[in-house]
Amino acid sequence: MEHESVKRMWKEYLAFIGENPSSSDRKYNAWHFCYNKEDADELAELVVQGTKRATASLYLSYEADNDEVPKVGDYNIITDWDGIAQCIVRTKKVDIVPFKDVTSEFAAKEGEGDKSLEYWRDCHWRYFSREMRRLGKEPSEDMLVVCEEFELVYK
Repeated sequence: MEHESVKRMWKEYLAFIGENPSSSDRKYNAWHFCYNKEDADELAELVVQGTKRATASLYLSYEADNDEVPKVGDYNIITDWDGIAQCIVRTKKVDIVPFKDVTSEFAAKEGEGDKSLEYWRDCHWRYFSREMRRLGKEPSEDMLVVCEEFELVYK
């Protein structure tokens, strides 16, 4: 169930941009990063600070979970682990590339660790390997990654 703070932040954002919340046709998704509280809360804070301007997800997960792949213009309310709204981001760019082709520029935009491609590959290999196992598949350098860049629009 969606935390009240998510609905409140969305209404505040719509008012902020001059839209009536009861008549707006804009939609959003609300979610947190990662599989644990510490990482989820830390990454949400990096977004609020403006350090984290991108995220990566496993393409196969969208199909398996019957979710839509992000698209330019999507709004997302980033929450902490407990579902409390932290900020709103809007998707600016989406590329789907093999893991091995993720660039150092994208890794830097993710804003995690030392922002290097080496750091990105290490932590995302572990994350995506876990997700691939959940899907009954083996991870590979060719697994497709959804590289999503976003802008912070409200906090």
